[in-house]
Amino acid sequence: MARIGYARCSAEDQSLDIQIARLKAEGCQPIRAEKMSGASRDGRTELAAILDFIREDDELIVLRADRLGRATRDVLNIVHELDQRGAFLTVLDPHVSTRGESGRIVLTVLGMVSQMERRFILERQREGIEAVKAKGLYTGGKRRLDRDKVLAMKAAGTGPAAIARALGCSRMQVYRIIESGNAPNAV
Repeated sequence: MARIGYARCSAEDQSLDIQIARLKAEGCQPIRAEKMSGASRDGRTELAAILDFIREDDELIVLRADRLGRATRDVLNIVHELDQRGAFLTVLDPHVSTRGESGRIVLTVLGMVSQMERRFILERQREGIEAVKAKGLYTGGKRRLDRDKVLAMKAAGTGPAAIARALGCSRMQVYRIIESGNAPNAV
């Protein structure tokens, strides 16, 4: 029976150190970690790898349920996939396990709370942007990708998937930049 740890944070400037330390203290081996949004499972390769190789009686351990996902459906789908393989999920804070039926109920509630928290975050962000716009100070979000580099790679014949892999972004981001770069009067 393996105890597999999974740590996740949303942004590059956030640290995974606390999560990894707690997972090590719980005896997790291996520990997979990634810096990706929990809003969906898209692009979360470390989680996908765990779900691919987890075996019967293995245990997936996360610090909090929101590290697994921000959408109730995603969390429940992961629990279902683990069930299909005969594996279990344990959340450390608060301590909940899918080994028992009551743990499943608590996880459903925790998933709902995570989803609600995500909505609150987006609402506060939207309100903040509107307030700054009303003052005429909004300049938009900072660009995370070098648009010129994307366009240069495309001009050199590199495909969108290869560009996305090279720059560590999604193909959709690459497509958006390419489309805006091909538009007349593009800035």
